Amino acid sequence: MEQALKIHFPGKLIFSKGALDILCDDLIETGPSKILIVTIDPLLSSLSQFTNKLEEKGFEVQLDTSIVAEPSFSDFNSLLEKVKGFNPDTVIGIGGGSVLDIAKLLAAQVDNAQSLNEIVGIGNLKQRNKKLICAPATAGTGSEASPNAILVDDSDNQKKGIISPFLVPDAVYVDPLLTISVPPAITAATGLDALTHCLEAYTNKFSQPFIDMYAFEGMRLIAANIVTAVKEGTNEEARTHVAMGSLLGGFCLGPVNTAGVHALSYPLGSMFHLAHGLSNALLLPYVMQYNMIAAPKKYAEVAIALGCSPEETPEKTALKGIEKIREIIRECGIPAKLSELDIPEDSIPQMAEDAMKVQRLLKNNPREITLSDAIEIYKSAY
Repeated sequence: MEQALKIHFPGKLIFSKGALDILCDDLIETGPSKILIVTIDPLLSSLSQFTNKLEEKGFEVQLDTSIVAEPSFSDFNSLLEKVKGFNPDTVIGIGGGSVLDIAKLLAAQVDNAQSLNEIVGIGNLKQRNKKLICAPATAGTGSEASPNAILVDDSDNQKKGIISPFLVPDAVYVDPLLTISVPPAITAATGLDALTHCLEAYTNKFSQPFIDMYAFEGMRLIAANIVTAVKEGTNEEARTHVAMGSLLGGFCLGPVNTAGVHALSYPLGSMFHLAHGLSNALLLPYVMQYNMIAAPKKYAEVAIALGCSPEETPEKTALKGIEKIREIIRECGIPAKLSELDIPEDSIPQMAEDAMKVQRLLKNNPREITLSDAIEIYKSAY
């Protein structure tokens, strides 16, 4: 079931070890301006040379490290008020998905009359006047290449999406070396999040042959390298392949997007503050098991991308793919069950109700998920 293919890729993409040096040179070429850098404390030492060089060239640079967890509407609004006085010409996000999402929204909102509540949803943001640059420091969310930003709404504790072509960065600089300092647990969770982006785009009700190319290759690269990246963090080759897989997953997010796994993972984040990547990794094999009967051929192809050899039927091949996912999750040290994370079983009905609110993703799932289905999936994952 194909829908119109609409792609908004970043205007410029640099994928290179040492990409930050290239970014610095590119900024200097454009001449001095005011730059806001949204990042995290652990990256400050590795960014000091970058920021010093910019300041020497006459740039005004302001750093913000206030985003430390999955951000809320109030986190964003208080940061926006702080930034308005500085009024940057360029906003640069260097960090994980939350940092990139905030940088994207700041670039759009710093001089926008629309409130945050007015831009929630698909296509409601009407402008962005500031230059936006993203440099991911984890190989996971794909936010650097997507039109999406996700925040928790304080009023109802639900994760809400702002989706707009204006949130696609003007330029993206992917430096796999930035991911080398990421600890094993975060490497595992973010890498499996990226794998889920690719897998949910590939098996999507609205999958597209053009996006399938990125999705298949993203699955192949991540599946073959994620365990090495987790266990040998300094392995540059594994880090590079996972970073490329993550970027390809980001390309899938705008035109096709995710489905049931992401919809069901949102309540785990909003109710129990589980990291987004961990929530997806936990639920992935159970949603695959549920979906497989609706698209056995696609799930068989997923298994091939994950490195499995074909069996005599698509169904048998697809089952091997689910087993392969379980094996990767196990080798990455990710918990296999919700019960391992002290999530009370009696919270399942509420989680299912919250998941049903994420229709923008559930509508993409290859098999319909009703409230009772969602409850059963959570129970199987318990």
